[in-house]
Amino acid sequence: MQDEPQTPAADEPSSTTPIERHGPLVHRSVHHAAVIWLVASIQFLLAMAIVQLAWTGHPAYSLANNVISDLGNTQCGAWPTATSHDVCSPLHDVFNGSIVALGLLGILGVVLVRTGFPTRRTATIGLALIAVGSAGAIGVGLSPENVNLTVHSASALTAFLIGNLGLVILGVAMFRDTRWSGFRAYTAISGLVGLLGLGLYAGHVWQGLGQGGTERLIVAPLLLWLIVVSIHLLRIRQYAPHAIVGGAHT
Repeated sequence: MQDEPQTPAADEPSSTTPIERHGPLVHRSVHHAAVIWLVASIQFLLAMAIVQLAWTGHPAYSLANNVISDLGNTQCGAWPTATSHDVCSPLHDVFNGSIVALGLLGILGVVLVRTGFPTRRTATIGLALIAVGSAGAIGVGLSPENVNLTVHSASALTAFLIGNLGLVILGVAMFRDTRWSGFRAYTAISGLVGLLGLGLYAGHVWQGLGQGGTERLIVAPLLLWLIVVSIHLLRIRQYAPHAIVGGAHT
């Protein structure tokens, strides 16, 4: 009697069974967010450089002695900071518009990048805080230091404190996520350095860096993080449209 052909068991893979994908993947929206964050950060850095070159105040604009917000001051004349000096930024509208764009694009990036981070409450909180910090940047641009110093200072504090705190929490949320191997400590440390800079700035501990340099210690880690992380996200492959993973359509 001839044996009947055997069919593969349900749990045995056949030659036509789709092979499950391994390795980190991200949705297309995450790539969009990465591009938005890159544009936001780079345009702001370029705007600051251009506005600094156009500075006509006395003495010359100094990264150590002038705070960033001096670039957005809408009037020329004496302005009291650590030491009184003349402020004159002819391209103040460029700076203020650029920092508003930084905030708006930062928030849009947070909305689109969500699936690129773990589905944990800490990730949601961290990203939400970064969005709030971005809103603070918008307030800085809409209320230059000489127009409404109270609103300007509150907005700057929101951007500095909440944004860097968001990085610390986000670094904790990245734990065990393969997409963020090597970036967990970097993210948390970036936030901690920004918070350290804020503490030094608030305590007027400016020795060696100056008032402006200390303020840049608050801002630089977050801006650099946006650039580095955006490049990293763009290097991660995105889910293919209608891809089959583990036998089911994604």
